[in-house]
Amino acid sequence: MPGEVIDTPNPQALPSHIPDVVEQLQVKLDLTSLEQPACDALFKFRRAASYIAAAMIFLQDNVLLKRNLTHDDIKPRLLGHWGTCPGLILVYSHLNYLIKTRDLDMLYVVGPGHGAPAILASLWLEGSLEKFYPDYSRNAEGLRNLISTFSTTAGLPSHINAETPGAIHEGGELGYALAVSFGAVMDNPDLIVACVVGDGEAESGPTATSWHAIKYIDPAESGAVLPILHLNGFKISERTIFGCMDDRELISLFTGYGYQVRIVQDLNDIDTDLHRSMTWAVDEIHKIQQAARSGKPILKPRWPLLILRTPKGWSGPKKLHCQFIEGSFHSHQVPLPKAKEDKEELQALEDWLSSYGPNELFKENGDIIDEIKSVIPSEDSKKLGQRVEAYKAYVPPNLPDWRKFAVDKGSQESAMKVTGKLIDEVFQLNPHSVRLFSPDELESNKLSAALDRTGRNFQWDQFSNARGGRVIEVLSEHMCQGFLQGYTLTGRTGIFPSYESFLGIIHTMMVQYAKFIKMALETMWHRDVASINYIETSTWTRQEHNGFSHQNPSFIGAVLKLKPTAARVYLPPDANTFLTTLHHCLKSKNYINLMVGSKQPTPVYLTPEEAESHCRAGASIWRFCSTDNGLDPDVVLVGIGVEVMFEVISAAAILRKRCPELRVRVINVTDLMILENEGAHPHALTTEAFDNLFTYDKPIHFNYHGYATELQGLLFGRPRLERVTINGYMEEGSTTTPFDMMIVNKTSRFHVAQAALRGAARRNESVRVRQQELYTELNHNIAETKKYIIENRKELVLAGQLEIQVAPRPLPQPLKRDRGAPRPYVIGANFPTDAMDISPESQKLSQTDAARDDQIAASSQPTNVTSIPNGRDLGAIPAQPLNRIEWSLREAGLRLTHSLLAKRVHGCRHGALKAVNICRWIGSMLVQAKRAD
Repeated sequence: MPGEVIDTPNPQALPSHIPDVVEQLQVKLDLTSLEQPACDALFKFRRAASYIAAAMIFLQDNVLLKRNLTHDDIKPRLLGHWGTCPGLILVYSHLNYLIKTRDLDMLYVVGPGHGAPAILASLWLEGSLEKFYPDYSRNAEGLRNLISTFSTTAGLPSHINAETPGAIHEGGELGYALAVSFGAVMDNPDLIVACVVGDGEAESGPTATSWHAIKYIDPAESGAVLPILHLNGFKISERTIFGCMDDRELISLFTGYGYQVRIVQDLNDIDTDLHRSMTWAVDEIHKIQQAARSGKPILKPRWPLLILRTPKGWSGPKKLHCQFIEGSFHSHQVPLPKAKEDKEELQALEDWLSSYGPNELFKENGDIIDEIKSVIPSEDSKKLGQRVEAYKAYVPPNLPDWRKFAVDKGSQESAMKVTGKLIDEVFQLNPHSVRLFSPDELESNKLSAALDRTGRNFQWDQFSNARGGRVIEVLSEHMCQGFLQGYTLTGRTGIFPSYESFLGIIHTMMVQYAKFIKMALETMWHRDVASINYIETSTWTRQEHNGFSHQNPSFIGAVLKLKPTAARVYLPPDANTFLTTLHHCLKSKNYINLMVGSKQPTPVYLTPEEAESHCRAGASIWRFCSTDNGLDPDVVLVGIGVEVMFEVISAAAILRKRCPELRVRVINVTDLMILENEGAHPHALTTEAFDNLFTYDKPIHFNYHGYATELQGLLFGRPRLERVTINGYMEEGSTTTPFDMMIVNKTSRFHVAQAALRGAARRNESVRVRQQELYTELNHNIAETKKYIIENRKELVLAGQLEIQVAPRPLPQPLKRDRGAPRPYVIGANFPTDAMDISPESQKLSQTDAARDDQIAASSQPTNVTSIPNGRDLGAIPAQPLNRIEWSLREAGLRLTHSLLAKRVHGCRHGALKAVNICRWIGSMLVQAKRAD
């Protein structure tokens, strides 16, 4: 696409209609001339850095112009962005000088990360590159290595990334620098982050809202950000919005944001102008901080902001081929793209590089002259490229014992409510190193207990300012993510809870962060950082009241696509498992942790000990809802996610009642990554372990919280996948009821039971004979339930909120191994699951049976039979199971008629006693009888 046609370089903005009086709001300074030696040294620093930056884009040889350039000296592929480099170098030189003269602790965050040549050149000048990369020593050989290998496979890349010393921000995707900078200064009271925002980047949505971040900085406890809007007027091929705003418009805008605005634009004496402006800005920052730290905070302090106007591609070629280069978009990337073969462009390049006078800036051995060194901090730890905050500042959090917040097995509890209590305790143990960033959803997500002993940190609100709150709530996911990144990369630990459907807003931002972490881990000098921790709740399964727009689990897939070294996705099934998962994630390092859970009260299946063991294993057989503890199943049913796991348990209960001859193994998966093919992820099960858990060849049905294609991708490469079926979210939903959400996405108990029938019919003749009958019955249940929901605008029982009783039970003996594989961990519990059949017919039947059981219990004499929990009149049980029982008793050398057996259980009231439970009871009686013998 052709670029915009301009008739003058560096065109001025059209005048606005804002009154001239607005200009009085701009900060006016006495521009006392900078001392000449310092001014000369800064100018030579800029010349040297600009020379190196330009040479990095073009040269592969003759890097110090010891002879005339030839085409052979030019790289075969020209990569880099020149246009922003002169302005970035100007800022870098003055920050270094300010650090040296004022003894400051500073970081430099660069929004236009495509300006890497400017930063790398400055890092080489100050000696920081040499510290981390000995090949880039400050001599002729090191300079040749830097220039000739830039943007090649053997060298540093074209954009700022984790390989760049001093960097805490991935410089590819624009818009996030400001939020990251503010996150970095939180709880870092002595740190100042100078953040350059390009005027193209300033058009992005995340940057537009991040200007408000000053309102979340408490100067008593945190450092400060000095925003510098680099206004060079052009993007790739068009002018910028901010470049077309005059001074009055800019002053009005940023004054309204809450800043004191200083415009730096005197190109004739730019060093004096910028130095005096930076000195003023630091003084203003210290004034605001000192007031707050002395107990007399300034309400709504006006923080300083600099607007730096310089020409695009400043000091580069002025004009070529009848086109303006300096002061236009033609200087954005490579100003002379044909220098490799075009004589005119090659000569223009030589004239350009020679204009910096490299022979005046570099010694014979390639080192820089002492005059340039005079404006560089002499103490290495003060140099912008060697700040410890940028690469080795991690402090592990102090964590409480999560078990003190655990809840009783068998109860109903919101995982988010107990999680809030755990976070509250974490805040108390880490008052200056853990924060929570929420997009205005803490209360809605039932995490309000996190605020029991702390508060929100919104400094422009008189009800929360200057109170040291650990929670920042701002309705911008981008700001929350930026704060989290800056806070984490400078050594602390953060938590980001959000609605499931809206975490996708920061999808690519999270990916950029993951890229940064990947490169950091592959860079020897980078140390660990805390993992970033997402809590995804208000999930689609219970967003039936907000409708289709709030039903979107796609962020799971976004994390799954990351490198295995980073991606961790957990779907804990209850409150206790969520607590131990969060505790684990807060201890972890260098990961992207995603925890998906429900904010609604749901059954608590596991004790704290069982929960920890289950989460450590990543998956386990749940014997309390499996046939015979899950041994020798006809089909394996797997639940992954809170509500969908409840549907699996309910389906198993329906099958025990309607098709007792079908043998089921129920499995819960909490660590999604164990499903990956062996070797594809550090958590992936070996083939042997996978076969032991899921059986070698039995049909497997997954009921999954996310999209089915995600599981397909994880399982790809596993052997014998033809036996696997998956149901998951299908982009179906509306404003409806919770259970209808399960029905329309085919993840309901009825759909799971149908999948089990299909799978089991392949192997079990008894199931195959009855498959069509039962399948039709389940279809009828679906239709009747749907009809009831439509007609009554409610459902019989809220999905996932049935009252249950889970009695503690000791873990079983080791299971028989499938083909010699290791034994999986198995969860044990008694679980009355018959009530989970919520079809209208079942509800009526259960009421009739309960009344009959009451009559039987009232008329029957007490028996000497050991109590059978949840027994039911055997008249409701088909003859076939009784025949199986009789057969079992005959094998033991006993005889028992139908009537006698019925008499023995008449004293048990309420609930449905399945054939398998009778068998278990009789088996226990036989064991006791043998022991008595």
